[in-house]
Amino acid sequence: MLLQTSPTIPIDDIKINFDTNGLWILNIAIAVIMFGVSLGISINDFKRLFKKPKILFVGVLSQFILLPAATFLAILLIEPHPSFALGMLMIAACPGGNVSNFFSKMAGGNAALSVSLTAFATAVCIFMTPFNLQFWGSLYPPTNAILETVSLDWLSLLELVSLILGVPLLLGMLIKHHHSEIAHKVEKILKPLSMLVFIALIGIAFSQNLEVFANHIHHVIFLVIFHNIFAFILGFYTAKSFGLNYQDTKTIAMETGIQNGGLGLLLIFGFFDGLGGMALLAAFWGIWDVFSGIALASYWGKKRNIKILIK
Repeated sequence: MLLQTSPTIPIDDIKINFDTNGLWILNIAIAVIMFGVSLGISINDFKRLFKKPKILFVGVLSQFILLPAATFLAILLIEPHPSFALGMLMIAACPGGNVSNFFSKMAGGNAALSVSLTAFATAVCIFMTPFNLQFWGSLYPPTNAILETVSLDWLSLLELVSLILGVPLLLGMLIKHHHSEIAHKVEKILKPLSMLVFIALIGIAFSQNLEVFANHIHHVIFLVIFHNIFAFILGFYTAKSFGLNYQDTKTIAMETGIQNGGLGLLLIFGFFDGLGGMALLAAFWGIWDVFSGIALASYWGKKRNIKILIK
């Protein structure tokens, strides 16, 4: 059976090898990546975004409303293990991953729009991530049962998301505003460096959990791939249905399909004690969407180059 949906799978008995030190390093890595991205963001980017309310509306609609709602409907249809279901809702509730900016540029999308949407989504997610997780999770009895067993403190959740995403965003924008030349120089070094460090962290975490992945990855591999491809398609056709141009449509697809799995994993270990099924799904998502993003961006990028050559 391709989708492992039985609620009797003892998946929550497993433990992902991810200690307190690893958690702190992941915290810092996500904050540094956000800081690097924010060094290229100015108040004018937000102003331009608000001058195009349709694009802003579509971006928020696709990421924070349609994706969680569609994920919930998929869960009702598939009926996965409760902790897998809650892991899917966690991923859907997170903002777009910062690496989406790189993929949008690589795909020939609107890179400026991608960065602006990432910044806006980061600000919105401080409230929308805990809301979506609690709202949709409480509507499905098996996931609601898990939520009732943990102390999901909204204030603590808001504080954590604000600390690792909100503060770096504001700090980077302030430096950009008052010291733009310094911000530009630091950004050129910090953005690629922080992404390399983040990918290295994923690689190290994967190598430390090879046995866990080898023994249990078959339980989540198709759920993650299905969920990720579904998110790309949802973002693309939502943008297309609102009449956005092809460049902006690709950008919305990337922003919807590339979710911040690192943040999801951080929240799972911070508030759910690294619950086996949730952690396994989020960890594999963090690995998988890097490869799927590269593949889709490469495909769109090649199509764009061929069209340019033909012209």
